Formats: sequence, C-alpha cells, structure tokens
Amino acid sequence: MERSLETTVAQAVDAWLRWLPRWRPSTTRGRTRLCRRCFGSPVVAAAGLDTDVPHAVQHGLSTRMKTIVDAVVDEYTERNLPLLHKELLESERRKAAGYRPDQGLDPEFDGLPLDPDPEPGEPYLFTFAELAGGSDAGQTPPPRELSDEEKQALRTELRLADECAGHAGRLVCIALEEHRGRIAAGIERYVEPQVEALLADLAGNLDTPPSGWG
Repeated sequence: MERSLETTVAQAVDAWLRWLPRWRPSTTRGRTRLCRRCFGSPVVAAAGLDTDVPHAVQHGLSTRMKTIVDAVVDEYTERNLPLLHKELLESERRKAAGYRPDQGLDPEFDGLPLDPDPEPGEPYLFTFAELAGGSDAGQTPPPRELSDEEKQALRTELRLADECAGHAGRLVCIALEEHRGRIAAGIERYVEPQVEALLADLAGNLDTPPSGWG
C-alpha cells in the first residue's frame, strides 16, 4: 500500500500544482468559522502550508489528500468490514434520493459551507443547506433497527475503520513531505506575489486620505 500511496500522493500534488496558477485572492468578506478540515491539520503541516498561506490554497491540497485516505478506507471496508459496508451503502442510497448540492464539487470547494454567512438584515429567500436538508424528507423508509449483537459488531468495525484511516493518514503525510520543495516553489511563484500585491494595495488605500480631506 505504501508504494501505491506514494504514487497517488504525487499525482494529487501534480494536480494541485496545475490548479495553483488559477488561484486568486478572495474579494469577499472573510468568514468567521474555521475550516475543520484544514485548521490544525497534520496534512497541511506535512505539506509546509501551515504558516502564512491562504486557506483556499491549503484547502485544495488537504481535500485531495482526504480523498486519497477515504479511498483507502473504502477499499478496506468493502473487503473486511461487511456490516459497516452495508450500512454505508444504505446511507448513500438514502442520500441519493434527495438534492445534494455538496456532491461532485472540485477539491477547492469540497467540504466548505454551502452558503456564505448572511448579511445583517438581509435574509436569504432560501439556502442550499435548506434545500439539501429537506428535499428527501419522507421519501425513503426509516433504516432497520440493528440487534444488540449487530450494534456491537458495528462498533468494532467502526474502530477498525478509524484505525485504517489513521494509518493511511500517517502514510499520506510521510509521502507528502517528499514534495515540500515543489509545494514551496509553487507558493513562492504563484501565491506570494498576489498576496504581496494585495497587501501593497491595502497599504496604499490606508495611506491615501479620502477626497475632501486636508
């Protein structure tokens, strides 16, 4: 698994580096909520992106690494954890019955909130989160109640899946460290000039008094 993971991580870094020239600083107001996927992530730290790097840049890479870990866990679950695999299939079937705006997103957007924070006094007519939450209400039957033995077996399989995810995550971080040079070069070439230009523009606006002053 280690060798195939190294190849997959290298390919994911290649894809992120191809996307990086298209990144632009956000012009919208900042969000108040931290991204649970990126904040304090060992993947972000392994890539060397945990200091002074815009969140969108971090997120695009961390999501690609999460996809790799998820694929390893899915394969392990399908081969070794039949009860958990069955429950996950049933969950996916139920989700597919409704509208899912968070499915099929590019890695740069996957896992981010569906809707921006509302402006004070300007409520939305509807939100994507509301559409996703209510579209399949009442359309699918409730899941079958598990027996006590099945619940205990499912807890064991969940623990094994978590252990698999932790092991795969550590291997991904080790493989990712081999690409820190390429990642740093990409940040230096495509991200830092834009951040510096944005800061210079902001400083210029702060130094220039509004018209009519003086």
